[in-house]
Amino acid sequence: MHTQLTDDQLAIVETTRTFAREHLAPNAVEWDQAKHFPVDVLRKAAEVGLAGVYVGEESGGSGLTRADGVLVFEALATGCPSIAAYLSIHNMVAWMIDRYGDDAQRARWLAGLCTMETPASYCLTEPGAGSDAAALTTRARRDGDAWVLDGVKQFISGAGASEVYLVMARTGGPGADGVSAFVVQRDDPGVSFGPNERKMGWNAQPTRQVLLDGVRLPADRLLGAEGEGFRIAMSGLNGGRLGIAACSLGGAQDALERATGYLADREAFGARLLHSQALQFRLADMATELEAARALVWRAAAALDRGDPRAPQLCAMAKRYATDTGFEVANQALQLHGGYGYLAEYGIEKIVRDLRVHQILEGTNEIMRVIVARGLTGAA
Repeated sequence: MHTQLTDDQLAIVETTRTFAREHLAPNAVEWDQAKHFPVDVLRKAAEVGLAGVYVGEESGGSGLTRADGVLVFEALATGCPSIAAYLSIHNMVAWMIDRYGDDAQRARWLAGLCTMETPASYCLTEPGAGSDAAALTTRARRDGDAWVLDGVKQFISGAGASEVYLVMARTGGPGADGVSAFVVQRDDPGVSFGPNERKMGWNAQPTRQVLLDGVRLPADRLLGAEGEGFRIAMSGLNGGRLGIAACSLGGAQDALERATGYLADREAFGARLLHSQALQFRLADMATELEAARALVWRAAAALDRGDPRAPQLCAMAKRYATDTGFEVANQALQLHGGYGYLAEYGIEKIVRDLRVHQILEGTNEIMRVIVARGLTGAA
């Protein structure tokens, strides 16, 4: 795995995996069961540079590349995929503000994002606009020098706990060209939240609706130019998809290692299960599929770093393949544990539940196929 990595990247992997082992893994099952969002641990992650992964060093970030970032999020997810995924989303928002904000916006927001004093959420999806995101109906209308936002955002990770919300709202006509991006704060008048959703997995982070009722924002809350919001949102998602793909790799890698250890310890029919060639072959297939997924994620990250015009298609391929593979490897690891894999204390069933949603969020894997097909056929 590590033959292509630089010494700096190897150090990134070791530092992040140590953080995951010491601060995430020992608490992951408890956080899942208690539905606890460990903001204190997120701030510890920020102390080692994990809250501003892609933000420039001059703004307090780590200034890492996408190729570095996928290593970070894979390593984090070996400790807890749910917390790693939230950090991926937070970092997506921080990068978008760094990339598309003006000097005043970067000065205002990035320091708090990089220290995790102001955790962030990404607000694109709505109750009636998921895969068809360009059909969003949240409205931002001009009122003098201000903007007034009304609408509902759905399935928002970190909602209610996050301080900063990057909200896509319609400022013009229908379609993608009518969307703009705004920075909203939790304490802005008119912002409220739905109840914490009861979910299959990702229980260590809250998921709520974000309700916007006459939220009045000054003009300097517009990120980028009016009408550029959808392009900004999609640009952020290219990197976000790599982050979620990497989180799937990390969760599945942890599951594979747990399964290998379990088979080494477990005896049946007078021999250790790990000595069974049939089970060895199962492990070999799991490891091979995971390594193939990792290679595709690394290739897509490199393409995004160098501005390759095929990067959106490669990111979609990587997200689709890595999240499908990650879930399947984790599910096979549960099966190899037998009945014990179904018990919460072994941690495997949590990984399976957490990784399942990766096939849905940041664009469903069906939409990933649409993106790839459009790249092949030139269809609009």
